[in-house]
Amino acid sequence: MRIKGLTMKQFLYNFKGHFLTIITHKKEVFKNCLRAGIIWQGIVHDLSKFSPEEFYNGVIYYQGNRSPNEGEREEYGYSKAWMHHKGRNKHHFEYWTDYDKITKKLTPVRMPKRYVIEMFCDRVAASKVYKKELYTDRSPLEYFKMGTAAGRMHPQTAKEIERLLTRLAVKGEKETFKYIRKALIFRKPL
Repeated sequence: MRIKGLTMKQFLYNFKGHFLTIITHKKEVFKNCLRAGIIWQGIVHDLSKFSPEEFYNGVIYYQGNRSPNEGEREEYGYSKAWMHHKGRNKHHFEYWTDYDKITKKLTPVRMPKRYVIEMFCDRVAASKVYKKELYTDRSPLEYFKMGTAAGRMHPQTAKEIERLLTRLAVKGEKETFKYIRKALIFRKPL
């Protein structure tokens, strides 16, 4: 029996791998959110990954070393799972777009600080999960600079996330989370 081109054995292997990847990622994000002072966001982070729209495609395109959404994009040119995910999770900058009455285009909107912090926690956790023993505190910054995300974010959001990722690369986790907690408690800018 085959499921979307996978044998039952492959499907079960992918199911287990994808499930464990999500759980490991959520655990890492929760630890980071706890350290950052945004506990509730750590608890509810990425719950949509367990929805049928995201979980099933995650199993089908599971690879273990990168997001399954990349595999789905390679097959179809887009990822239905990602479209579902980004529209339900406020820690993704893609969520923060709106119609601009002047330009008549979708345009990035500045993310609230607590979601920038959750995005930071998410990026650190994802780097740890996918890079495994190759992870360093520079990994999330290197990934950020390698991509095109900064050019698609609101300029202030891009500055804030890059500032946090740079602080992590230079000063490490302990100092960065201490800085984040102070910024939250004293309502200081990031």
